[in-house]
Amino acid sequence: MGGADGITSTDGRDRSGGHRVHIGSFTSAGGRGITTADVDPATGALTLLSTTDAVADPSYLALDRGAGIVYAVSETEQGAVAAFRPAPEGLVALGPPRPVGGAGPTHLSVTGRRLLTANYTSGSVSSLPLAADGTVSGPAEVLVHRGSGPDASRQERPHAHQVLPDPSGRWVLSVDLGTDSVRVCAPDPATGALRLHGETALRAGTGSRHLAFHPAGEVVYVLHELEPQLTVCRWNADSGQLEPIGEVPVAPVAAPGAVRAYPSAVVASPDGRFVWAAVRGADTIVTLSLADGAEKPALTDRADCGGSWPRDLAADPSGRRLYAANEHSGDVTWFDVDPLTGQPRRSGSVAVPAATCVLFA
Repeated sequence: MGGADGITSTDGRDRSGGHRVHIGSFTSAGGRGITTADVDPATGALTLLSTTDAVADPSYLALDRGAGIVYAVSETEQGAVAAFRPAPEGLVALGPPRPVGGAGPTHLSVTGRRLLTANYTSGSVSSLPLAADGTVSGPAEVLVHRGSGPDASRQERPHAHQVLPDPSGRWVLSVDLGTDSVRVCAPDPATGALRLHGETALRAGTGSRHLAFHPAGEVVYVLHELEPQLTVCRWNADSGQLEPIGEVPVAPVAAPGAVRAYPSAVVASPDGRFVWAAVRGADTIVTLSLADGAEKPALTDRADCGGSWPRDLAADPSGRRLYAANEHSGDVTWFDVDPLTGQPRRSGSVAVPAATCVLFA
């Protein structure tokens, strides 16, 4: 059953519920765009409700919790974002996709009345204004990254992979795989454009991909893609300074000719007791305990991700469950989290072709 906004119900019925997730996917690889699902609060099981293909390759999603609007990147050469309003039948597009002024956006987030994107292919971050109704308005302000890294095949130039505000809302951090660094920016109060405040260099060749803040806001965990490492950093929101203080491996370094590990996503538990990381290639979810303190994560468990190539990992708001978007096997698998050890145990899965991202609404 199709609709004017590209919404298709998976079973022909119109449903509504208070617990929902939205799942991004690569339409160019057979994905259905954005899939909306209900979450069973007792079991964590997902029931697919509808899909929308109103935007191509919506590989990452973000939520403006105040307005309830869902935003998606279009990870294409042209680079765009789209806004959606939740409805009983799923998501309804709020106008056509808007250009971000960069190529291949892989991540986006909301800060104030601005939408931020990390543009991997062009190595830049964009800031776009949001109207009162949640629609994207006006042209993008673009900050271009500079630099390169030692891996000639992956780090020939900047590749911004993530951009998000810090918990204080005063700063914006962008993670760049091509330059092995995290940039700290301050939004211009008049224009919303991002102004570079500082850049923290991480170990060369590791390929910084994503970061997560500890709930207390003073420690940051940076996950690397080209080496299976997690860098622990102190964060000072008063000065806008990020200080690396240590590394923890999340997978063994592959022997020559063996399958490499490519870490993808890092999540801190809402209660601040654990950190989880998804590792592609090894196809595992790694648990790190913070029993010795937020600055001292210790690897305690490796669990099968339930599929192949876990591109994204999300914790439910309670921290009782984890959800892995397994891109190559085309599924979202959910896990119950042991409340004492933080270890995930597989509970179920649902088919979502070319799944890339899980967002709790």
